[in-house]
Amino acid sequence: MRSATAHKGKSGKSDRSVACDKTVQTINVNAVTESIADMNLMLENLTPLARVEWSLTHLPSQHMLSSSFGAHSAVMIHLLNQVAPGIPVVLTDTGHLFAETYQFIDMLTEKLDVNLHVYRAQVSAAWQEARFGKLWEKGLEDIEKYNTMNKVKPMQTALRDLKAKTWFAGLRRSQSQGRKSLNVLHKQASQFKVHPIIDQSNRDLHLYMQTHKLPYHPMWDRGYVSIGDWHSTAKLEAGMTEEQTRFFGLKRECGLHEFGDGGGI
Repeated sequence: MRSATAHKGKSGKSDRSVACDKTVQTINVNAVTESIADMNLMLENLTPLARVEWSLTHLPSQHMLSSSFGAHSAVMIHLLNQVAPGIPVVLTDTGHLFAETYQFIDMLTEKLDVNLHVYRAQVSAAWQEARFGKLWEKGLEDIEKYNTMNKVKPMQTALRDLKAKTWFAGLRRSQSQGRKSLNVLHKQASQFKVHPIIDQSNRDLHLYMQTHKLPYHPMWDRGYVSIGDWHSTAKLEAGMTEEQTRFFGLKRECGLHEFGDGGGI
């Protein structure tokens, strides 16, 4: 089952506050023959906004942004909407998000004029639990099964439905060991994947949010730094890393970006 909704509101104008004094390099890029490594060398020296502008100019159209509507999600939505108002924003809804997350989605959708597309598993959350039990409590193998059903497959459907050729995502190197080696640009089987804020710190994002009066997820102030499903998200306690707040510390990734950065679709 899947659904898509669109809302109209105010759209922000282009601003370089996260990306203050750098300009877009207008170069000819042949997506087939140009070296991804060379592109990444250039993109590393651009600011987040400039990376977005470059990508919209030089990479294939049919763009989309994926969002978990987590702690800092307003940054990417605002950033993309400045230069690509109306870009499809895809949420994969497991049916197990916190109530505060659903409320935050509604609020941000209205505030930032989000063209929201919601995708879900073919089998409802309640039916999955009746059929398989609480997969998230059964160890790593069943957690991966849960993530495949509720995250990976719905996102694959979204990419096909939207005919997406360029996929923007808000991954950052500081979030986990597994993300430290990610580049700004990645080419997978049928999409380019762009990480405009890959090198941004929590402080960088905080300053951007202050400048543009953007809200944090309401659970941020209660100690939640990485916010997913209610059953497998924990507060950040003393001695913990951000990675340990998800899936009982067994794994950081839900699978959504592992398939995107691995074998493609």
